[in-house]
Formats: sequence, structure tokens, C-alpha cells
Amino acid sequence: MAAGRDKVIHLLRQLHGVSCRCPAHSHTYSQAPSSQTTTEYAFEMAVSNIRYGEGVTKEVGMDLLNMGARNVCVMTDKNLASLPPVQTVINSLAKNGINFCLYDKVRVEPTDKSFKDAIQFSKSGSFDAYVAVGGGSVMDTCKAANLYASSPDAEFLDYVNAPIGKGKPVTVTLKPLIAVPTTSGTGSETTGIAIFDFEELKAKTGIGSRAIKPTLGLIDPEHTLHMPERVVANSGFDVLCHSLESYTAIPYNMRSPCPTNPINRPAYQGSNPISDVWAIHALRIVAKYLKRAVNNPDDREARFSMHLASSFAGIGFGNAGVHLCHGMSYPVAGMVKKYKAKDYNVDHPIVPHGLSVVLTSPAVFSFTAAMCPERHLEAAEILGADVRTAKMKDAGLILADTLRKFLFDLNVDDGLAAVGYSTADIPALVKGTLPQERVTKLSPRQHTEEDLSKLFEASMKLY
Repeated sequence: MAAGRDKVIHLLRQLHGVSCRCPAHSHTYSQAPSSQTTTEYAFEMAVSNIRYGEGVTKEVGMDLLNMGARNVCVMTDKNLASLPPVQTVINSLAKNGINFCLYDKVRVEPTDKSFKDAIQFSKSGSFDAYVAVGGGSVMDTCKAANLYASSPDAEFLDYVNAPIGKGKPVTVTLKPLIAVPTTSGTGSETTGIAIFDFEELKAKTGIGSRAIKPTLGLIDPEHTLHMPERVVANSGFDVLCHSLESYTAIPYNMRSPCPTNPINRPAYQGSNPISDVWAIHALRIVAKYLKRAVNNPDDREARFSMHLASSFAGIGFGNAGVHLCHGMSYPVAGMVKKYKAKDYNVDHPIVPHGLSVVLTSPAVFSFTAAMCPERHLEAAEILGADVRTAKMKDAGLILADTLRKFLFDLNVDDGLAAVGYSTADIPALVKGTLPQERVTKLSPRQHTEEDLSKLFEASMKLY
């Protein structure tokens, strides 16, 4: 234990101490914005309408009736199909005379193949509205199904993020989509993002467009009472990293290129004054309530608060974006070998998204802190660190150590090695990270393949 901890600290210090190679990043965020015309000058906020309250799921039938819907696709996964959240939706639709078809084949951690299956179902149904009941996997699958059913002539890769896909802007009008989140993690009910495993590359990618965000998110905290302990923890880690990454992402006015047309402005734009507010608020809730929500399933205040925190963080990162933790997590999840996470009733190996993201967080924030140390220190303080005598140059190490203690207290697996990876896998993990430019380019600090290798190495063990 002590030897492993010493090695982790040594690797973190190496990452923290390497000077940035990029002249443009030789100062912190306090530097004046670039005067180059290729640099972004604006940011745009887009978020779904959301409704919060115990029991609001019962209103979904009335909402669809108000929208004029007559033939609705309800999407969920097999685990949820017989549980109260789905039954409540079905009862509400029946009560209000809404015709519907249930699709319960959503894959937990969806793939391009599972997306295509849901898309085909949607195309054959002539639906005029959608309801997604579940976690991020369900909501993301439903977004994709709605998009491609509304654009029947599009090829699958047309809307997938570049460089894996063509990244075309969405110009078609989609059908109304109501999202009913049953976990407290992805914030997908607020965003125009749909993530999947691209099996050919063994890495995650996705579709990012404001056009695919849900019309309405029904945030019913009663659904969180059905979540097992590890699902609460791993979904909470996603909220944690959404908050930290969006708050420390490159500022919007330092991002390039500047779009020649507003339709080409990406959903992920860099940190900005509005997203910052949501990110920090969500982080404070995580610090106060996540451990309680994991340790006590009857703590309604904690579980309900985390449900809101997920949406708050979604508003933040859905417009600011995330960076290295998420970019590096995609090959970690996509290349999974035999690891099956506790409390996940699935028939395939799985490193849950929130876990794959948080395992690299100590190394990542040790590396990025040089660019905005004051933000890293602020985050560390929110998570419980005493920073009254802290020096800015130590911000990354302080946040890294704070995160490691936070994860240790929540019984998180001891790094990438504990979920089946070794140093021999690092080249493949780096290769899987390189295509994730949609998020990695939002890192406040530029990085090389060598940097990524060191980050993965430092993440093999946490404690």
C-alpha cells in the first residue's frame, strides 16, 4: 500500500511538473484573450426545459396530449422495463389515451450496433413523439433514434463527431422527446449529446448537436430510490467529473476555430460565465451529498439532491464541454476485457461510464492545474481540502490528493489495473483517446501522445 502510494505521488509530481510546450498556454486564464480573428468570440447556452418534483412522471401523458402526440415510442432497457418508473409512464399514457410502442432493447453502454437497432425500430414506427425512461444509455439511444428517423436518408456516420464521423450539422426538425432520467449522473436530459461505443475502433464517440436535446426533462427524484449502491456511486462520479472538467476547460474565447456560421458553433464551447455557475453549484452538492447517497439508500435528501446535481452539471458541461477525463475514459470503457461492475445486471463486461471517467481524474487535474491553478484550488476546497496556506504551484497535487481520498472513502477500485488494464495496454488506450478531439481539445493544457501515456500510467493505481 505504502509503496503503491509513493509511486502514485511520484508520477503525479512528474505530470504536475512538466512545463507546457505551448507558448499560448504559458500563462493562466487571466491572460488577455487572443486578438486573432480565428479565436471564438461568443458562447451560446442551450438546455432542455426541465421540470422537477416528486411524482412528475405521472404528468407525461398530459404533456404528450398537449403536444398533440398520437403515436409514441417509449424507450428503456430490460432491467427497467418492469420497474415503477416505466410502469408509471405507461399508466400515464394509457390514462390519457396515447397510443404507444415499447422498445426495451436499449443496451447499457450502447454501441453503434445497438443505436442502429433502435433507429430501425423508430423508422418503422412512424412515431410523432418519444419518451426515454432510464439512464444516459437510454436517453442517448432515444436521441439518436429520433435524429435518424427524422432524417431517413442520412448515413449513420453523417452526424457522428469528427474525425470518426463527418460531423454534419443537424438541419432537420426532430420530433418531441421527453426524457425521464432514473439515475443521477449523465445529465443527458439537458444536453444535445448522445454517446456510444464504436465497436470497430473499440472506443466511444458520439453525436453532439443542440438539435437533439430533449424537449422536456422530467426529473422525478423518486426514481433514485431504486438505484443500487454502486450505480449511485458511479453515476455520481460522472457528475463530479462533469463539474470539474467543465469548470477547468479552456475558456470559450480562447477556443478556435471561430465558426463562419452560428450553426457550426459546437455544443461544447469551453468554460464560460454561465456554465461556471452550474458547474460549481453541482460540485458543492456532490461534496455534501454523494457519500450520503451511496452509503444510505433511505437518505432521501441526499439522493434527491444528487438527482438535481446531475441536471445542474448537465447544464454546465452541456455547453462548456468536458476534456481529458472523458476523452481518456472512452477507450477505457470501450476496450473492457472481463471486468463486470458490481450492481450492474448486464450480460457483457462493463466498466461503467462514471467509473471509467473518475479513475484518471487525479492524474488529469495534476496535469492541467498549471493553466488555472485558482480553479483547481477552489475545487479542492469545495471537496474538503484545507487550502488556507496552499500555494498556487501546488494546486494540482492538492486537488489530486483530495480526489484520491474522496474515491478511497467511496471504495473505488484501485485504478485502471483493478479493472483489467496493465502498462502493456497504454499504447492502445492512447490510440483510442486520440480521435476524441471533440473533448480533448477543450483541455486547458495542450498534450502530446507522451503526455497521455504518462497520464494512463499514473492512473494504473490510485492509492
